[in-house]
Amino acid sequence: MSEKRSSFTSKLGFVLAAAGSAVGLGNIWRFPYLAARYGGGIFLLVYIILTLTFGFSLMAAEIAIGRKTGQSPIGAFSALGKKYAAVGYIGAVIPALILPYYSVIGGWVLKYMVGFVTGEGAAMATDGYFGSYISSPSEPVAWFIVFITVTAFIVILGVDKGIEKVSKIMMPVLIALTIFIAVYTICTMENAIEGVKYYLLPDFKKFSFKTVVAAMGQLFYSLSIAMGIMITFGSYMKKDISIEKSIHQIEIFDTGVAFLAGLMIIPAVYSFSNGVDGMNAGPGLMFITLPKIFETMPGGSIIGVVFFVMVCFAALTSSISLMETVVAVFQDRFKMDRIKATLTVLVVSVVLGLISVFGYSIWADFTLFKMQMLDFFDFLTNSLMMPICALLTCVIVGYCIKPKTIIEELEIGGKFRSKLLFKVMICAVAPVCILLILLSSFGIIKI
Repeated sequence: MSEKRSSFTSKLGFVLAAAGSAVGLGNIWRFPYLAARYGGGIFLLVYIILTLTFGFSLMAAEIAIGRKTGQSPIGAFSALGKKYAAVGYIGAVIPALILPYYSVIGGWVLKYMVGFVTGEGAAMATDGYFGSYISSPSEPVAWFIVFITVTAFIVILGVDKGIEKVSKIMMPVLIALTIFIAVYTICTMENAIEGVKYYLLPDFKKFSFKTVVAAMGQLFYSLSIAMGIMITFGSYMKKDISIEKSIHQIEIFDTGVAFLAGLMIIPAVYSFSNGVDGMNAGPGLMFITLPKIFETMPGGSIIGVVFFVMVCFAALTSSISLMETVVAVFQDRFKMDRIKATLTVLVVSVVLGLISVFGYSIWADFTLFKMQMLDFFDFLTNSLMMPICALLTCVIVGYCIKPKTIIEELEIGGKFRSKLLFKVMICAVAPVCILLILLSSFGIIKI
């Protein structure tokens, strides 16, 4: 017999858990990089507008589908119509592929956090340290397993006693730490104020089509859209809670952290490199550039500790939501209890994660489409599968089951004030936006 479905005990619990899922490494290293690359203030403005329209509508659709059906992705889309089940399978596979390699990066973060706490920050800032570390055949494996095991332990505790309680602690601490580092950086680093101006003041001359496409792509990273998470969390949401109000609060948390991350990192890099040319994407920013900056700033060793604690919290809240989504699929499809489902997901994820770990060491010479394994999984899920899943969701909601079906669910917890916006975005604007993202992924549109 299957377990009674879990639920969040309060609206705050749902919002913080969903925001914790949305707030992850994409906010902290990818958002500042894109903001610096695509015009600073103008990118920030475009991103906020898209979050309130494009992102809001997709998130509303996914949460409503989850709550309406009370199922994880496969069961949810099957409940809408058996012919839609394939979309649910795509939505279930995405987090199953992301969780392993994301936890590998989480292991890197954990390693650096412990390193800065134990006084190894100076060594970690030296040239070649990060490359030497990830090419080791053993140490990254250990940190990866520790990180994903901690994730599994929290998921085993359940929705209310694990995910909700952890989110209520980690999210406020994460935000407080981010504000502290941002203020400290601006106040202590020479010429940092110029970086603040670049980041906050929109220069409309720098606006371009590429800015819009880049901001749309970032929304998938930032809001946990099209990876089954919001459907799963929606299935745990009580009927008397307003989805619309909850989404606005999630957006405030998510965009706020992304904004603060930019305010924290861009002025620091601007000061360190005398401009934003020193910004780079991905691990290079997090594990190479920033440790060097911490070494040059007053009290940098302490700031390094605070920073990597904050990043570790962000990584953990997201990995928890990824694992929870996959666990929910196993529970719904195979009628497993939570412990058995979590342990099964843990074992499978460790095996898949080792592929990404060894892709930088003993299997470094093996590539797929000229990409190392972690980069390949990232491209496959974030650049291809997630936009495809989002596009199919828009088609199903907009033209198959019709927006009215979802709007009825959205109105259960209170009046849905954004009804017109939702219809226009789901039926017309969002599909076009997602197609543009797919075209950029295939190189047809270069950004």
